[in-house]
Amino acid sequence: MTERQRLRAVIRGAVQGVGFRPYVYRLATQMSLPGWVKNSPQGVFLEIEGTPDLLETFLLRLEDERPPRASIQSLEYSLLPLAGFTEFEIRASDTAGARSAVVLPDIATCADCLRELFDPNDRRYGYPFTNCTNCGPRFSIIRALPYDRPQTTMAGFMMCPDCRAEYENPADRRFHAQPNACPACGPHVAFWSQDGTVATQRQDAIRQAVDAIRNGKIVAVKGLGGFHLIVNAGDEAAVLRLRERKHREEKPLALMAPSLSWVEQHVELSPLESRLLRSPEAPIALLRRKQGNGAGLAPSVAPGNPYLGIMLPYTPLHHILLQELEIPVVATSGNLSDEPICTDETDALQRLQNVADRFLVHNRPIARHVDDSVARIVLGREMILRRARGYAPFPVHLDNELPCMLGVGAHLKNTVAISAGHDVFLSQHIGDLETPEALSAFRRVTADLTSLYELKPETVACDLHPDYVSTRYADTSGLPVARIQHHYAHAAACMAENEITGPALGVSWDGTGYGMDRTVWGGEFLRITGDGFERVAHLRTFRLPGGERAVTEPRRSALGVLYEILGPEVFHRTDLAPVKAFPEAERRILAQALAAGLNSPLTSSAGRLFDAVAGLIGLRLVCRFEGQAAMELEWSLDEREKDSYPFRIVEAGPLVLDWEPLVRAVLSDLALLLPPARISARFHNALADMIVAIARKIGEPVVVLSGGCFQNRYLTEHAVQRLGAAGFAPAWHQRVPPNDGGIALGQIVAACRLKELDPCA
Repeated sequence: MTERQRLRAVIRGAVQGVGFRPYVYRLATQMSLPGWVKNSPQGVFLEIEGTPDLLETFLLRLEDERPPRASIQSLEYSLLPLAGFTEFEIRASDTAGARSAVVLPDIATCADCLRELFDPNDRRYGYPFTNCTNCGPRFSIIRALPYDRPQTTMAGFMMCPDCRAEYENPADRRFHAQPNACPACGPHVAFWSQDGTVATQRQDAIRQAVDAIRNGKIVAVKGLGGFHLIVNAGDEAAVLRLRERKHREEKPLALMAPSLSWVEQHVELSPLESRLLRSPEAPIALLRRKQGNGAGLAPSVAPGNPYLGIMLPYTPLHHILLQELEIPVVATSGNLSDEPICTDETDALQRLQNVADRFLVHNRPIARHVDDSVARIVLGREMILRRARGYAPFPVHLDNELPCMLGVGAHLKNTVAISAGHDVFLSQHIGDLETPEALSAFRRVTADLTSLYELKPETVACDLHPDYVSTRYADTSGLPVARIQHHYAHAAACMAENEITGPALGVSWDGTGYGMDRTVWGGEFLRITGDGFERVAHLRTFRLPGGERAVTEPRRSALGVLYEILGPEVFHRTDLAPVKAFPEAERRILAQALAAGLNSPLTSSAGRLFDAVAGLIGLRLVCRFEGQAAMELEWSLDEREKDSYPFRIVEAGPLVLDWEPLVRAVLSDLALLLPPARISARFHNALADMIVAIARKIGEPVVVLSGGCFQNRYLTEHAVQRLGAAGFAPAWHQRVPPNDGGIALGQIVAACRLKELDPCA
C-alpha cells in the first residue's frame, strides 16, 4: 500500500463568500480524505491526508470544479507528516495575520434564489433579502476580514432554526452563506413619508412603493450599495421633476427594465450585450435604441441620445418591484449632482428630502457606498466605464510584487487604489471631488480600503496637478509622495490591465491633464520604458479662451482652434457657428484676451479638439454635462463614410500632429453643406489615421490606448483595427475604465518605476 501523506495548502484569490469552503468539504468527503478547511485573512487554508495519487487528483479537481464565482490566483502546498485526521471538518476562521484575501464584489440574484422568491410555496416567497453562497451582498456588507457573519452588517440578525440548519448543512447551497436570512429572522423593509414617518412595513411597504411610482411619485429606494431615485420612466412630468430636483439638466438617466424581453423589443441587443445584462455583475449597459422605437419612454430620460443605459433587476427587492410594476423605471443614483450616493436612511432623509416624495428603506446597514457599474461592448469585449458594483474591489493581479502603496487618483471620476503583494485593489467609483460631501467620501473610501486589508502604505502616488484635492491629500499624508503625470498614469493602467511591462507606445487622449511643461496636455503619445516615459508626440496646441469655461463651452474650443489658424480675422467670420454664438461685445473681449494670452491657456487636448469640431459644425456650442459634445459627435457619425480628413506631422522635438489641414477641410465641407454625419465620420477616421501614423514613426510594436477619448466606441474600434492591419499589437481597456477611474491603478504602477520620490510635504 502506498504511504499516506498530509497535504497543507494555502489558496489565495476570490475564495471567500463564494461557497469555496463548502465546496472543499464536499470534494474531500466525496473522496474520503480526512482533514480540515478554514478561512483566514490571507485566503483559504486546508489540510488533508491521503495517498499521493488521491492528493494529486484532489488538487486537480480543486481548480477544475471550483464554484462559478471563485477565482484561484495562487495555490501553494507542501507535504507534511501525518496528523491522524479521522474526518473532514470546516474549522472556525482565523482572524490573525495580514489581510490579503480577495473580497468578492456584490453579486446579482442567482436563478435558484429567483425561483424561490416567486414560489408561493417557498418560505422565502416575496422576501426581498433572499440570497445564497452564489449571490447576494458581499463588498457592501463586509466590515473586516475574514468574511464571516460577525464581520458583516448582518451581525445583528440572529438566524432562526431553519436558516441555521441551512447554514450548517454541507449539502445545502446556503452552507456558510454569511448573509443568510428569511422573513422570520432577517432584515425587512419600511415605507416612509417625505418627513420620515413610517407609513407601513414589510410586504405592504413594497405595495405602497409600487403605487407611488405608478402615480408619478419619486421614491428613494435603499438598495444594495446605496439609494436609487426611482420614477416611472414613461411619465415625462415625473422625469422632469426628478431632473429639476436633482439638478441634472440633460445627462442621460439610467433605466431598470422589467425583463430581458422588454430590452430585446426596444434596443439593438447583440448576444454579448445580452450576456452582459444577465451577468452576475449586472451593470448598466449602454445599448443602442431601435430606430423609430420610442419604447414608451419619456423624452427626458435620455434627450437626443441614441443610446440607453439599461440594467436588469439585480437584487430580490428590485425583482419584486419591477415584476409588480411591469414597466421600465428610471433608477438613478440617490444623490444630488456631484455628491456621493446616500447609504443610510437618516442621511438620505436629510439630503434627499427635497428630491424624493417617499422612501422605501430597510434595516440592513450598508458598510460602504457602491454605485451601479456602467459598461459597453467594444470590439467584442466588455469595456467598464464606471467600475463599482459587481467589479470592485476585485484586484488587478500583476506578475511583479509591489511595495505597499496608495494611489489617490485624479480629480474627476475618482477612485483610489492600494497595492498588496502582486495585487492592486481598486476601489469603487467615488466620483468628482467637487463638493465637501465628495471629499468626505474620498477620505472614507481611502481609510476603508487601507483598514479592510490592514495595510500601511509606504508611499502615496498622486497626480502631478498641484491643485487637485487628491494631490493635496497626498501632500498632507506624512508619507513620501510620488507625483505621476496624468497621461503616463493612463498608459500605465492600460499596460497593467493587459499584463504589458513595456516598452510600449502609450496613446493617452482625454480632456485635461497637467503637463510636465505646465500646459494642459491631452493628446499625448508617450514612449513607456522600464523606468519612465518620454513624450514623443502630441497634437498641435491651441489656446482655450476663458480657460476652464471652455470645458463646458465647445464654442470656446472652436474659437481657439480657429484663432490658431486664422488669427484675429476669425472674429469677423460671423458665418461660423462658434463665432456667431458670442455677442459682439464678448467677441471684442475674447479677441483681446487671445491676443494677449490672458486666461487662455495652451492645450494639446484631444478632448478639446472633439469639442472644437462639434462647435464648428454647430452640433453643440454649450454643454449641459461633461463630454456631451464629444458624445454627440460620436452619435451623429455615418459609419458608411470611409473618407478621412488630412493632417500633417511636424518633425519637431516631440513630433507634432498638426490638425490645421483637418480643420480647413471641415470648413470647406461646411461651405459645401456636407451633412454633419459625414463630417463627424471623416474626423473620427482621421484620428485613427493619426494614431497609426505616429505609431509608424515611433516604431514600438505594442500600442496601448487609454484616456477618456477611448470611451468612444467608433474611435477605439477603428484605431485598434487599423493598428492591427499595420502590424502593431494594440491593447485597450476592458475591466479598468479608460477614463480617470483607472488613474489610481496607473499611479501605483508608474510610481513603482521611480527611483526617487518627492519628500512628504
